[in-house]
Amino acid sequence: MKKVLVIDDEQIVLNSVKKILGHGEYEVDTTLSGRQGLEWAVSQNYDVVLTDVRMPDMGGMLILRDIKKAKPSVPVIIITGYANVQSAMQAMNLGAAEYIEKPFTPEQLLKAVKIAVDQAAALQPDRQVPVHKEEILRVLERASGDSDFVFELVHHWADALGKYDLTGPEKLALLTGDIEWIEKRVGPLTEKQKHWLQRPLNAEVLKIFGW
Repeated sequence: MKKVLVIDDEQIVLNSVKKILGHGEYEVDTTLSGRQGLEWAVSQNYDVVLTDVRMPDMGGMLILRDIKKAKPSVPVIIITGYANVQSAMQAMNLGAAEYIEKPFTPEQLLKAVKIAVDQAAALQPDRQVPVHKEEILRVLERASGDSDFVFELVHHWADALGKYDLTGPEKLALLTGDIEWIEKRVGPLTEKQKHWLQRPLNAEVLKIFGW
C-alpha cells in the first residue's frame, strides 16, 4: 500500500483527499500545519506528498524545496486555487511532479497521484542527482551585476532560469536565497555572490512561501 501525506490548511480539502484515496491502494496521513507536514515528510517514508501552495505558517513552495533537499526522489504534488495557478506552474518548473486545482474531481486527484507515483517508481533509486556548480555560479555572477536579470528573477522566477542547466532544487535554492544549501554543493561564496541571495523578498514571494 502506498503512503500519502496531504498538507493543507483547509480541513474540507484534507477530508476530501482522504475520502477519495483512502478507499483504494493508499494509506493517507493529513495535517493542517505546513511545518508539521514538512517534519513528517522528512522523518517518515511517503510515496507522495500533496501540499497546498499557500498556507499561513509555511507555503507549499518552501515545503517543496525542503522535501527535495532531504529526499529528492519523493514526488510532490501542489494543490492550488484558481488565483494561484501561476505559482503551481512555477512549482512544476522547480521540481513538483504535478499540480491539481481546487475544486478537483476524484478522477483528477487519482490521476495526479498515479502519475507522480509511477514517475517516481520509474527512476533509479540510487541515481545521483547532478550538481551544476558552474551554472549556479553563472547565475550568481550575473545577478550580482545585472539589474535587468535580477528583475526577471524576482518577477518571473523559474522562467528567468530557463536558459540554465539547473535542477528544480538548484533553482529553488537560488530563488529563495538558500546560501547554506548552495555552499554545501559549490563551496564558499564570496560576499559579492551572496549579495543577491540576501536580498529582501517582495510581498508576493512572502505569501507563496508563508514567510
